[in-house]
Amino acid sequence: MDTTIRRASAADLDALVPLFDAYRVFYAQPSDPVRARDFLEARFANGESVVLLAERGASAVGFTQLYPIFSSVRTARTWLLNDLFVADGARRGGVARALLDAAAAFARGQGAAGLALETTRDNAPARALYRAAGWHEDETQWYSLATA
Repeated sequence: MDTTIRRASAADLDALVPLFDAYRVFYAQPSDPVRARDFLEARFANGESVVLLAERGASAVGFTQLYPIFSSVRTARTWLLNDLFVADGARRGGVARALLDAAAAFARGQGAAGLALETTRDNAPARALYRAAGWHEDETQWYSLATA
């Protein structure tokens, strides 16, 4: 079955919430569909992210969420591909690659200077996918500081 990718809106929350909740569970967070809905609803309401939704027929099977960031050095907008998730039943069927390609096309269409993502070193399947899709790894390390 063919995969279609389209930009999601708040009208897609019912389809997105189960995927977003499963994504959070994948990263060891407790299931909380209400929290997932509230988070996504706020991103849509405030125009803070772009969500691309993958569908097969009438079923939502994956998504990616992009956040705008800016490069001072390049004096340009870039995008952070922060979230990418494919439902278990749709994995290994080209959905993740289609989402990556759609994200790249979106960034190009916006005139962005680049698109970035980060994954853990031990996520071999994701790293292989990113390399196959033309992404380049570097040796830089991101650090984080918890403020709350």
